[in-house]
Amino acid sequence: MSGRAGAIPTSRRNDRLIGVGLAVGAAGIALASRYLARRAHEATADGLVDWRRAEQIAVTRLRGAPGALSAGELRTAESSYEMAMRRVVPLLEQQLGVPLPGVVERYAVVDRAGWARANIVTFQHLIGHLEPHIRSAANDRGFASGVAKMANRFLTTQQVGFLLGYLGARVLGQYDVALLSAEVQPGKLLFVEENIRATAASLNVPLEEFRVWIALHETTHAYEFEANSWLRPYLRDHLERQLTGVLDQAKSIQAEGIGTLIRRLRESQDNPILGFLGPEQRQLFEETQRVMSLLEGFSDWVMDEVGVQLLPNVTTIRERFDARRYQRRGTVDRLIARLTGLDLKLEQYKRGEQFVSGVAAAGGRAAIKLLWSGPEALPSEAELADPQAWLRRVSPFAITASASP
Repeated sequence: MSGRAGAIPTSRRNDRLIGVGLAVGAAGIALASRYLARRAHEATADGLVDWRRAEQIAVTRLRGAPGALSAGELRTAESSYEMAMRRVVPLLEQQLGVPLPGVVERYAVVDRAGWARANIVTFQHLIGHLEPHIRSAANDRGFASGVAKMANRFLTTQQVGFLLGYLGARVLGQYDVALLSAEVQPGKLLFVEENIRATAASLNVPLEEFRVWIALHETTHAYEFEANSWLRPYLRDHLERQLTGVLDQAKSIQAEGIGTLIRRLRESQDNPILGFLGPEQRQLFEETQRVMSLLEGFSDWVMDEVGVQLLPNVTTIRERFDARRYQRRGTVDRLIARLTGLDLKLEQYKRGEQFVSGVAAAGGRAAIKLLWSGPEALPSEAELADPQAWLRRVSPFAITASASP
């Protein structure tokens, strides 16, 4: 026999090494699995979204957009908005017959990234309402579950960052009011100066006049929320009930299978959002949409009524802006608009303004004041298309008085 006495044959030694290698490998895989599962659950314990990363994604995208302004340039623009607000507020108070205390002071001139940072809070409140329901439905702490949660967190973070970046490149102004926050605080006006300058240039309208026009629009939204104490609780209640209902529907669709989802999407026709809603959630959604139509339509009507007292070129600004608002969009923009409901917002402008203008024509200022008298005065779907029918229900006297010479 060749070799040292007692030596282990090479083939047997290799077999042992392979066995040891497999054992070590299996142990390593087990340890790695436990580690990844622990890391996944630790990550998801912080929430569905990595907010710091989402902000980073949005800010990086927005800072790369053309027309970026320095902090000094933003500060220089503040005086223009201060003058605009001092012109807008008194005329708006006169038109509406309601004081707007504090609105002049509660505004900020921001860049696109500043708008995204401000709206991170809104997204946090929204998703914060979803998290308890989602966690209660998925409390498995296994490896596969943990990795799936980590993947979901990554994807949700990417989506939130993308959406903030997408919207931040388009928003001109906003009355920032946190509907779902625990604290009821007055909102704040935000003017996205980079987008305002770019839009004024693309419309070929004077920048100072366009700033005043945007200030009028957003200050009108401030009036709607701050002068009507019932509005914020009403929208909060609807949004909270919708969120809970949507999660329940998602669980139901998951249990019933993809066929149920496909059938619902077909039934929803041009609005895919409705495919995920049950009857109660669909009613809540439609009621909320009518309120949003009233908000946007009222603001557009005020801009026309008060704008003529502020701006010599208000008709030109409005015509060019509307042409831009409703212009044909690219495939990606149309897809995002459908998935996010932004296309519904365009419909809200049209329907809302036609309704408010019809109310004003039929009942004058007395009828306009009734628009915000309470939830019971909100128009039904049929009334939104028939202002006089709404006026006959809410105040027969108003329409009769208006018709008198």
